[in-house]
Amino acid sequence: MEKAGARDWLRQQAARLRPHSAGEPAPPAPRVAVVTDSAAALPPEWVREHAAGGLLTVVPMPVIIGGDVFADDDAGLESQMSLALASGTEVRTSRPSPGQFGRAYRDAAGSGFDAVVSLHISAKLSGTVDSATLAAAGARIPVHVLDTATVGMAQGSAVQAAVLAAEAGAPAAEVIQAGRDAAARASVYFYVPSLEQLRRGGRISLASSWVGTVLDIKPLLGIADGAVVPLEKVRTAAKAVARLERLAAADVAARPPGRARVNVHHFGNAGQALALGEALQADCPGLDAAGLTRLPAVLAAHAGLGVLVVVVSDAVLPPQGMPGA
Repeated sequence: MEKAGARDWLRQQAARLRPHSAGEPAPPAPRVAVVTDSAAALPPEWVREHAAGGLLTVVPMPVIIGGDVFADDDAGLESQMSLALASGTEVRTSRPSPGQFGRAYRDAAGSGFDAVVSLHISAKLSGTVDSATLAAAGARIPVHVLDTATVGMAQGSAVQAAVLAAEAGAPAAEVIQAGRDAAARASVYFYVPSLEQLRRGGRISLASSWVGTVLDIKPLLGIADGAVVPLEKVRTAAKAVARLERLAAADVAARPPGRARVNVHHFGNAGQALALGEALQADCPGLDAAGLTRLPAVLAAHAGLGVLVVVVSDAVLPPQGMPGA
């Protein structure tokens, strides 16, 4: 029986490798859908361009203001969030429910996809990965859940790489690897005028918040191993923004020429973000204009008004050897 099994396996491998005859159609490539959450901060126009046919689905993350629940994509949420943050009204967040992900996975199966790659905000910052994993267990098609260990357009660059791989016909394993590699190559640097919202959300300690407030320290923060980490302490807001610019410019300079991409997120300070993006382009010869996007409400709820986030990543390119490469 073992010899027969070995012969069958060899025949299967030979059939897989043998070129198809002119009249014999090649087996269809597996179709892989990509699902993510709104913490990825993807530009809306990019989502619309790549969501056709169900290839990409963005599951909105809930934000709770007072006692009202909003989805991250609700119209008017930015103004309500800004007012709540400015007035000290409680703003909380929650992970999407397993049911939301379950619907996304069912829709992918109903649209004819063979598998789903589901890429999400760091599990150290949200329970979103847990919700996706619970939903994946009951899906009709294989669902591969990936913790990107990051946020914002660092997560977004992973999603973009996965989508381009899926569009090029890559199997699920290669789509996963494309997303994982892109996330690993992305860096997040950010400045918050106040540490209070991060303290309320449990992202930093009470002691750290107290020191920052009493001593008027303006911290520069980053994401490392999926968690918020301190990078530097600066005494004034102007110096903090200038240092944020220098950190990002140094990251760009350390990458291969022409490969770096910069995205700047903001909440309530679009003009300041635009100025920072223009300064980075001036600092870094050959750098394309920075992408400017509002920080998703689910992240702004913890960062607060006036946050500036710079994401430095590699430009996302179609996989080598595939259509569009």
